Amino acid sequence: MAQLVVRNLSDELVRALKLRAVRHNRSAEQEHREILQAALRTPPRRPLAEVLLAMPNVGTDEDFARHKVTSRR
Repeated sequence: MAQLVVRNLSDELVRALKLRAVRHNRSAEQEHREILQAALRTPPRRPLAEVLLAMPNVGTDEDFARHKVTSRR
């Protein structure tokens, strides 16, 4: 496993990290990992077919037909 050293953090930021870790009942190091994972995790991609199938049926093809607009003069 890789290690990451973060330097030059303010005392206030470290204190906030430790307080947050206590609220979540974990170590500051584990809290730091959780924050990084949440910030950098990409949502799982769904196949296009699945997304399209999840769309509600909202009408017929005619509802979305393009009609020629006559010019206004």
